[in-house]
Amino acid sequence: MSSRREPRIVVIGAGVAGITTAHHLDRAGFTDFVVLEKGSDVGGVWYWNHYPGLTCDVPSEIYQFAFAPKPDWSRIWATGPQIQQYHRDVVEQFGLADRIRLDTEVVSTVFDDVSGEWTVTTSAGDVHVADFVICATGVLHNPAYPDIDGLDTFDGPVVHTARWDDGLVTAGKRIAVLGTGSTGVQVVSALQPEAASVTHFVRSPQWILWAPMHLPAVPGVARLFRAAPAIQDALHSVLLKGAGILVDVVTKPTWRRRAVQKYAEISLRAQVGSGALRDQLTPDYEPLCKRQVLSGSYYRAINARNTEVVSSGINRVVPGGIVTEDGRTHDVDVIVLATGFRAHDYMRPMNVVGRDGVRLDDAWSDGPRAYRMTAIPGFPNLFTVLGPNSPTGSISLQHSASKTAMYIIAWLERFRSGDVDQVEVTEEATAEFNAQVAEALEPTVWNTGCNSWYQTGSGIDLWPFDRRTLDRMLAAPQEEHFVVRRSGIVEAR
Repeated sequence: MSSRREPRIVVIGAGVAGITTAHHLDRAGFTDFVVLEKGSDVGGVWYWNHYPGLTCDVPSEIYQFAFAPKPDWSRIWATGPQIQQYHRDVVEQFGLADRIRLDTEVVSTVFDDVSGEWTVTTSAGDVHVADFVICATGVLHNPAYPDIDGLDTFDGPVVHTARWDDGLVTAGKRIAVLGTGSTGVQVVSALQPEAASVTHFVRSPQWILWAPMHLPAVPGVARLFRAAPAIQDALHSVLLKGAGILVDVVTKPTWRRRAVQKYAEISLRAQVGSGALRDQLTPDYEPLCKRQVLSGSYYRAINARNTEVVSSGINRVVPGGIVTEDGRTHDVDVIVLATGFRAHDYMRPMNVVGRDGVRLDDAWSDGPRAYRMTAIPGFPNLFTVLGPNSPTGSISLQHSASKTAMYIIAWLERFRSGDVDQVEVTEEATAEFNAQVAEALEPTVWNTGCNSWYQTGSGIDLWPFDRRTLDRMLAAPQEEHFVVRRSGIVEAR
């Protein structure tokens, strides 16, 4: 007869993935779990990022937890501070604060082949012994700094948007902005009105879809949602299903894709007159190949008298400015690095060591790979939420995190009942899944010939399937894809 036991669980990260996981663990009745978060508050990317103009590029009604609908978003596209506060409110609402250890950075996670336990060590030297480790570290948390000669010699402030200094004075300053993704577009738009000048260094221009990002929420909606929560739940469900159109757009070369791409071209032509500036801002790749940028203000800002687009490459930084490859020196007071993240680090730089001493860095020497976003061969009882191949470019991350958390809980339930001690995905199942991913990526717009942060060097780190496929793959564990150990007995399924 199986005996009931409580698994010791360590969750790493308290962003979207970590909060989702903690909620589902709590709801499923697990009592021995802790969430370790390196930041001073929850929210993940929304805690680390607080640069001027920060706005979510997903409508608020979609970018929220299904289990914690917010009736009173102030804008259709919420600001970063409001989203971060929402995450804090969710933690308080569901009584998860006591489970979360803030200012706690994990430096190593090591598996013991003899005991079958994980030892999780923090930068403060604290040690947590766990039966299971759930890595909810997300994608966008380690800033990418450009390798530019002389950057450390600059006389003025140099600030990365993911580590913004709230005391930085930008009004009346000559500002250089490096980076052309959503962050670069947002920060240029926000700083331009009060800056003496903004010089946007554009190595590779972005297609930008015009959207009214500052549009307020429809009056009366919050009151309606508070009075009838079922209406908001129904709307959220409808919007999630409607978002399936985006999946179709990016994964299949259909008329829908062509229509959105044409809209990107119209957005540029309608707001930037013909001539040198339009040429500088016209990409040489298909719209949607990179993560799409939405803005209702960038083209207006870049047309202002105090802005300039520089497309010549940067040669070096000198104490007073930036020297480009054409020999020109651009005098600036502040350098803003909107250069994104090391998007494929996931759990790293923490030292993760699995069975037989295998290091994650070695297992991922050719790029991050996992089985269905959740499990890695060689790392028993370790799971990832929003891990490799997560749908950062197509499907709701909150939905994906919930499905993954419930999938992991199915294994935890079996451990709690005494049915299993260890589970480890097989190399064969992982290879098969990654082959399916590679084949499905072929017709996607991400594979049409651009250089983007989606690429790992050995492939494209995205989910190329639709939501129905995601739900099916994460509905329940397929035991034949795992090696299951119980009381020292190995069962190769």
